[in-house]
Amino acid sequence: MPYIIRILPLNSKFGLAFNKIFIGIKVNNICMVETPKPSMQSSKVTERINAKAFELLEKHPEGLHWSELLSKIKESDPNFHPKTVNGCIWKLVENFPDRIYKPSKGLFRLLKFK
Repeated sequence: MPYIIRILPLNSKFGLAFNKIFIGIKVNNICMVETPKPSMQSSKVTERINAKAFELLEKHPEGLHWSELLSKIKESDPNFHPKTVNGCIWKLVENFPDRIYKPSKGLFRLLKFK
């Protein structure tokens, strides 16, 4: 049965990522949380950058290195500020732990391709 939980921020670098409301499903007494998927039609720049990152990672099941992801996102929309793009890529795994992982240093990959 779906339910809504709120995870309060922790005193760590991960605290801000989990200060959100999630819809979760309890399976075998384990709470499974799913982060909302970002949209390219969003008015928020960071959400559009994250959506572009997901789109690129979807096209590259082997994953993309940080520098490749950075250059491809910058090429997609020159209006994105470079530091904002950098910050969004830096926090991809932190903000979407249920969708993205790093199999090795600097390599980003969708969990469904694990």
